[in-house]
Amino acid sequence: MATRRQWLRSMAVGALELTFGSGFANAVKRAQKLASSTTIAGGETPMTALGESRVTTVKTLEADVVVVGGGMAGVCAAIAAARNGASVALIQDRPVLGGNSSSEIRMHIVGADCHGGRNDTDARETGILEELRLECAVRNPQRSASVWDLLLYEWVKREPNITLLLNTSCVGVQMASENRIGAVIALRNNTEDVFTVRGKIFIDCSGDGRLGVEAGAEFRKGREGRDEFGESLAPPKPDNKTLGSSILFVTRKHDRPMPFKPPDWIRKFPRCEDLPHRAHSSWEYGFWWVEWGGELDTIKDNERIRDELLAIALGVWDHIKNSGFHPESENWALEWIGFLPGKRESRRFVGDYILTQHDLQRGEVFEDGVAYGGWPIDLHPPEGIDTKEPPNIAVKVPLYNIPFRSLYSRNIDNLLFAGRNISATHVAFGSTRVMGTCSVMGQAVGTAAALCVQYNCTPRELGKESIKELQQLLLKQDAYIIGISNSDPYDIARTAEVRTSSEMGGYEAVNVINGVHRGVYASKNRWASDPTQPMPQWLELHFREPKRIREVHLTFDTGLNRELTLSFSDWANRRMIWGPQPETVRNYELQVLYGESAKTIAKVEGNYQRKRVHQIEPQLATGIRLIVHATNGDRSARVFEVRVYE
Repeated sequence: MATRRQWLRSMAVGALELTFGSGFANAVKRAQKLASSTTIAGGETPMTALGESRVTTVKTLEADVVVVGGGMAGVCAAIAAARNGASVALIQDRPVLGGNSSSEIRMHIVGADCHGGRNDTDARETGILEELRLECAVRNPQRSASVWDLLLYEWVKREPNITLLLNTSCVGVQMASENRIGAVIALRNNTEDVFTVRGKIFIDCSGDGRLGVEAGAEFRKGREGRDEFGESLAPPKPDNKTLGSSILFVTRKHDRPMPFKPPDWIRKFPRCEDLPHRAHSSWEYGFWWVEWGGELDTIKDNERIRDELLAIALGVWDHIKNSGFHPESENWALEWIGFLPGKRESRRFVGDYILTQHDLQRGEVFEDGVAYGGWPIDLHPPEGIDTKEPPNIAVKVPLYNIPFRSLYSRNIDNLLFAGRNISATHVAFGSTRVMGTCSVMGQAVGTAAALCVQYNCTPRELGKESIKELQQLLLKQDAYIIGISNSDPYDIARTAEVRTSSEMGGYEAVNVINGVHRGVYASKNRWASDPTQPMPQWLELHFREPKRIREVHLTFDTGLNRELTLSFSDWANRRMIWGPQPETVRNYELQVLYGESAKTIAKVEGNYQRKRVHQIEPQLATGIRLIVHATNGDRSARVFEVRVYE
């Protein structure tokens, strides 16, 4: 016979089924243990349900775009959608934003620049991620993980179109139809609230794909067999194995010996030979190869994986401190260790196109490209630390486009996704999974979502009818797409005459209107003034006839050939310039020209950002002049692009 508590619970869930549908009721069943309450009552105000002492308030929110997951993909998606006019709800199940880059995990953001090792072309990601990196480099000289959390929070909160729900988990969906999501059901346990978040377009940036799975989106898990896509890096037969997870730690050197007494449950690594192929001669920033769990279910077994990773990480530190093989570690001590595993892989959704090893190795330039990657195909053995083989294989690839067709669901009409859950094989995922690439995919789908709302269309329809508009909008907002250049018909700078005070060979002033705003192999695609000539230096655009201008876009040089990312690795930091990038224009003046007269419309000092947009009262002009008074160190004034809009 059922107990009274069980009966009360079944009655509450039954009521929820009648009110919200079975999907919500099933989600609540799963959430009840988490919520520490036996009933959840609906209503506009808190109620005590069926005599229980704790209650949950059910609230309804509405937004044009609903983003689930506040890692780097989700942050960039939310900001992009909001900046393009959509109202956005961003749902994040942690107290901080940033996912694997946050203070909870502390993985540095890597991407197509390959830790700065790709020195033949400008490869660092631009757009929203570049804004954040540049801001962090200037405002976080102490390289604090918590300041990075704060910066991401600030960037999201300052967007008036974003409603941010932290500590809030997607636990279910309401379907508007068989193939269309109507709302996300989300639980915020610390305020005892359940949210019904209605939207038009939904974006899954949750990593594990919780939103899409709840909606019934097709997905894959594990490794495809070699024959399915003809991938040489795939295993001979398919299986459910994945890349494992990692726990990082941070250490600090003190002015005296710092002993380490480990707990008795750690893994033991008595000799260096017990850590084959795993370099551990520097200790300030843990080790990515402290990896485990790829042979388990990285979702369902996540707690077990966390426990084992703690035992492994502390065992590695015990080896360094107490084995006797590293006496120089005597003054080093643990500063921080993660309790949230940095997860690499779980589910991958199926879109209209599945990205493969061949696409990456060919450097495929898809016609519907909206983002790009270039990190090596970086595959790890599922056994992680338990294998005696090298901890990864990394196969270099050229820069490649990521098609829009890999960023929306094949069977759920209003679902987009970005991050490690995109439509790719396990092998291709080995490259696309890194956070720099996830960020630019996030900006792409956020921008696409705003256009879908504007045109009242699905992502698939947008891809078929308006892909060029999406690509041009992304370029305008400082994204990069291989093979796509500025063809914006509203940019009147494209047909202007360009004049300058001086220029270097190969860095001619006319480059600022050639449509490409980064160096691409031998093509510099920027203006740089003669370094032997003193500042100020100037650049002018003259129109064929007077124009009533209202907006000027300036894109400066920020050293995209170098790595720039918050990292606790001394090796990585030696490759960076932490602070304003020396190439960047610091002090400048923008003037509107009319005949022989010039009027200053903007005067900026202390700039360190790459992209600056100046909106002005519409006024008649025959040209514009940019006067560069100083850079952040370089002897040349450097500008990639100038755009002008009526």
